[in-house]
Amino acid sequence: MKKNLRLLIVFCVTFSFSQTPCESGFAGIYPCNDYDLLSTIPVSVLANSNGTPEGSDIWGWTDPSTGKEYALCAMTNSTAFVDISDPVNPIFLGRLDSSAGNNFWRDVKVYNNHAFIVADNVGAHGMQVFDLTRLRNVTNPPVTFSADAIYVGFLGIGSCHNIVINEDTAIAYLVGCDRVSGGPIFIDISNPTSPVGLGSYSDEGYSHDAQVVTYNGPDTNYIGREIYVGSNENEIVILDVTDKSNVVKLSELSYLQLGYTHQGWFTDDHRYFILGDEQDEIDFGINSKTLVFDMSDLTNPSLSSTYLGPTGAIDHNGYVLGNKYYLANYTAGMRVLDITNISAASNSMTEIGFFDTRPENDNTSFNGAWSVYPYFSSGNIVINDIERGLFVVGKISTLPVNTNAISSFSIYPNPATTNPKIKSPENTIINSVEVFNLLGQSIYNKQDINEAVFTLPLLQNAKGIYMVKINNRVVQKVILK
Repeated sequence: MKKNLRLLIVFCVTFSFSQTPCESGFAGIYPCNDYDLLSTIPVSVLANSNGTPEGSDIWGWTDPSTGKEYALCAMTNSTAFVDISDPVNPIFLGRLDSSAGNNFWRDVKVYNNHAFIVADNVGAHGMQVFDLTRLRNVTNPPVTFSADAIYVGFLGIGSCHNIVINEDTAIAYLVGCDRVSGGPIFIDISNPTSPVGLGSYSDEGYSHDAQVVTYNGPDTNYIGREIYVGSNENEIVILDVTDKSNVVKLSELSYLQLGYTHQGWFTDDHRYFILGDEQDEIDFGINSKTLVFDMSDLTNPSLSSTYLGPTGAIDHNGYVLGNKYYLANYTAGMRVLDITNISAASNSMTEIGFFDTRPENDNTSFNGAWSVYPYFSSGNIVINDIERGLFVVGKISTLPVNTNAISSFSIYPNPATTNPKIKSPENTIINSVEVFNLLGQSIYNKQDINEAVFTLPLLQNAKGIYMVKINNRVVQKVILK
């Protein structure tokens, strides 16, 4: 759920901000902690001009042949495809327009190098299927693509709120559709461009969102079973959907201060389920609240803990990767929570970083970061913001830094508009210098220098952040402006 758009910011270039470090709590105009801004592309570029364009869901794809990373940005009227393999210089490759109308909700997921896209409240849209390997061969971007297939199936599916895919079983679950009371519709996508309907389930009514896993958690009765956890507006519903013709309800649960049961995600060990309620901040005047449920007994789950964020911003989509939970927190942007202590009854999550895509305020309103995708092997993260579009963010570097030795060498000027110089301390010489970009790629290497002062020939490179390794032991950051 969200409100109508406020202000569409229009830019006349493909990406409006490039690589900006998070320094003293800001990356340019954006509040931040531990995450730099690598690049952005505004809504006015990503979406077509139909209706009132906004950002919606986001997902990612990594080409298994090339290793290139791509952001799939759902917009109100289309889905945009962006090559972010160079995160500082993203390439907008083109878009797939809506197969029906325009509205706030468009969701995309990926299986077997294909994108599967649904949209809500747009009429006869169906499920679009797009072969992502076509992105390899775009020579003159941007391109207006066509779908490789549109699935409506045995039910004549039109609009759906969301799509969930269990990649282990090659089954897509369409939820919140204009059929079967909004309950899940099961589709075999093992042949992506020829989907096959497997049935549906309506007994528990409307599912706003869901996650489906091949369960491998502590409840040994269900290991290897396909478990569906539905966020069903006013409750969580847990189903065994292994047999699509005989779905078994395992349990349901509610909680205090229930506003709108929106979306959740399992921890990697399937022991805990982290849930966001999209309406409780509005209804009860509380700060962003995230709930943690103990799923060690799928027939009798229980509330384990709650986390309150630092602002009154509304929590939206959240995803788990290892011991971190990445939350799209609307006006507060992306928040990163350490869940190492997830089993504790209190202080189960701790905020360790953020990037705020809406610097104007942290109001309790439907503006700002819609969703986040944290699963690229590069460690870079993409955020889709309702008003501002795509953000690519990441940490400065994974290069080892010898903090005890950093102060021994100076680099000046820094930030630099001319080739910066390295100056060694007294009684020390510079033997070797190697420069890395944010992808960890070595872009310059000089050995046998044997000088007290050395000029780095960097100006031929793009503006941004670079890591300089001196004498193979000291790493410092240098910024080209």
